[in-house]
Amino acid sequence: MKLTKMTLITALALGGLLTLSPALRADDATNTPPATPPAGDRGPGMRGRGPNFDMIAQRLNLTDDQKPKVKEILDGQRQQMRDLFQNQDMSREDRMAKMKTIREDTDAKLKAVLTADQFDQWQKMESRMRGPRNRPPGEGGTNAPAGAPPQN
Repeated sequence: MKLTKMTLITALALGGLLTLSPALRADDATNTPPATPPAGDRGPGMRGRGPNFDMIAQRLNLTDDQKPKVKEILDGQRQQMRDLFQNQDMSREDRMAKMKTIREDTDAKLKAVLTADQFDQWQKMESRMRGPRNRPPGEGGTNAPAGAPPQN
């Protein structure tokens, strides 16, 4: 009888500790998530995707004269895209068309600043950054050059 009472008390005590354990850890100050860095100090690209500006500058081998110009162009594109995504009044099709226009405008501005080799490298980087998405057949999605027949 004493053994049964002792077993019951022990089981209740352990159950209570196990029940309270997560609640005690939840209030622990050491479990705070790391602070997110300011937008300018974030990792590569938007939402952590793709290369950051320093990596782009290195890959394109930008001159000191080109760096501020390219940075301004890319920052402008990023802001336009951010504004576009915050606008909930547009349909998906309108938003996609606007995104295409923004990218084309950015490419035109970059083409004026970059050398032909740098611009070709930029286009390759950009297509890899965007990657194959759910595009209908014949609208890209492969890394084939423009005008190449779609791969089946």
